[in-house]
Amino acid sequence: MSNSNQTNTSSKSVGAGLLVAITASLCCITPVFATLAGIGGIASSFSWMEPFRPYLIGLTILVLGFAWYQKLRPRTQEEIDCACDEDERPSFWQSKKFLGIVTVFAVLMLAFPSYSGIFFSDNSNADKIIVVKENDILNAELSIKGMTCTGCEHSVNAALNNSEGVLEASSSYESGIATVKFDQTKVSVDQLATNVEEATGYKVTDKKVID
Repeated sequence: MSNSNQTNTSSKSVGAGLLVAITASLCCITPVFATLAGIGGIASSFSWMEPFRPYLIGLTILVLGFAWYQKLRPRTQEEIDCACDEDERPSFWQSKKFLGIVTVFAVLMLAFPSYSGIFFSDNSNADKIIVVKENDILNAELSIKGMTCTGCEHSVNAALNNSEGVLEASSSYESGIATVKFDQTKVSVDQLATNVEEATGYKVTDKKVID
């Protein structure tokens, strides 16, 4: 393989690795930024991709691994002679530095669910003094379809904690359940479900008051 062909192959690998990494993270990134942008209706748009995420992560690792192999493997004498003849000097976009930047960016994309909470302010009401009659406090569970990662949890929690009358709220994408403690004189279970659907785009399939 000539030095030119090697460079082209490496460049294509870098681009493909970056594209796959972004694709693998869409199901986690979209809910967070859609919620922050106030267009929560599209938050669940890429939730269908979650089952494919492990495969896309594996593909990203393979593609970027191949790109690094192409960059780091010793060149043959023929490739060295060819590079000298053509006086080739790789541009920044074909350099190890750029590949390193792409690799770091890809890792950040793939790890997005683990740090997505930093994009949300602490909306918890736990430290706020709220006067409410004990008899008016209810606990409810919302069954939510579409949550696929911790980024989805943060979006749902934000929607609930921003609702008037909510005292505490938490959710789990693994169980698909959100629990919320609220003042029934200020908000209803039905309104909480509506707030979640409007803010996140996820579907509330069931809602009930629990003891």
